[in-house]
Amino acid sequence: MGSTAWARGLVGLGAAALLLGAAPAGRVTLGIFSGWGAFGDANPRRCYAIATPERRGGGQWRSFASVAIWPQRRISGQVHFRLREPRAPNSPVRLVFSEKNFPLVAASVDAWAPDPRADAAIIAAMRGSRSMRIAWVSKDGRDRSDGYLLKGIATAIDAAALGCARR
Repeated sequence: MGSTAWARGLVGLGAAALLLGAAPAGRVTLGIFSGWGAFGDANPRRCYAIATPERRGGGQWRSFASVAIWPQRRISGQVHFRLREPRAPNSPVRLVFSEKNFPLVAASVDAWAPDPRADAAIIAAMRGSRSMRIAWVSKDGRDRSDGYLLKGIATAIDAAALGCARR
């Protein structure tokens, strides 16, 4: 597993722990902004904005969207999505905004931007949009999507960036 995939996995584990209510030692709440929260972790040092989908369907996994800042890795914005159900092997995952959409790279239940340039474009779209939807085909062949309202995302991302800048 490459260092980027490893880092993305750590973001997912931290967000999953947050969503499950198990806050690791060293987690700091930086703020709650509408449907988005901003948090910081001490070890490894990272900060992130995170939200759960607007309408959560059933599913085995707790889905979320996050934007992470990793100061030691010089990553200033990395998007990560947890799908609520495993996707079909080799099926595409797309992030859809009203005017734009982005292909994502994906594992079974996680998806990311393919590179830092795409991360930046997605974050810009998040900041300028009201909502987004992540869409995929589940392992059993059904079309799936999770929708996110973006009110508060810009402030949550900024709070996460400031939180890591201060530490």
